[in-house]
Amino acid sequence: MPARRMSSRQFNQDTSGAKRAARSGPVVITERGRPAHVLLTFDAYRRLAETRGSIVDWLALPAAAADIDLEVPPLRDPARPAELD
Repeated sequence: MPARRMSSRQFNQDTSGAKRAARSGPVVITERGRPAHVLLTFDAYRRLAETRGSIVDWLALPAAAADIDLEVPPLRDPARPAELD
């Protein structure tokens, strides 16, 4: 189901309408035309959070799941030896 979109202004003017819309699916709230926030019911959030799993769960997936991309950001602050005086 496609998410409903509403601007921040619309959200501020009709918060109860946004909450009603969230019962049917996610509501994307935009700022200056760009997605900024998503409104979900708590039950939808809980289902989403529970299906997330841990890195251990992801690594235990069968080889058929090898197409999952894992993006590791570059290390910004390389490790240095500790200075023990």
